[in-house]
Amino acid sequence: MQKDSPNLPLPQKERGQSFLPPQEERTEAAAPAQQLCNREAAGSYTLQCSVETLRGAVGEAGFALFDTDLKGVKGKQNLLNALAQAANFPPEFGANWDALADALCDLSWHGEAKGYVLLLRNVSDTFGLSANDREIAQDILADTVVYWRQRNKAFWIFFV
Repeated sequence: MQKDSPNLPLPQKERGQSFLPPQEERTEAAAPAQQLCNREAAGSYTLQCSVETLRGAVGEAGFALFDTDLKGVKGKQNLLNALAQAANFPPEFGANWDALADALCDLSWHGEAKGYVLLLRNVSDTFGLSANDREIAQDILADTVVYWRQRNKAFWIFFV
């Protein structure tokens, strides 16, 4: 997997790679909650286990889960609104790219989570965005992963 950095866009989906493999491929030593705590591996992946398994791992690891269904979401404002609702952004959320970056890097209203998981369901390859907006969204997500890694927390993005 290519390491995320502020200068590289986060791939939309890293197909075939996951740190949460299906139950039959796991060993005790590689339990999902332990895998989530590996902040160096955190990034953007296609989810390879059930959502229920992910939910259990998130709870066991003490992470916060932001779950959003992006089926049919088209356009910047609709994407921002869906993400704001999933992460329960404060009412003063500005619904623009800068506000999204700020909100994802200040999740203090979620208490003392040990890390974060953003679960994006039914997302299209284009995120329902123009090429320019898609690039901005990808950059924000990549920067968010790096931001939290630098603060010794994992921020995972899973597509399902």
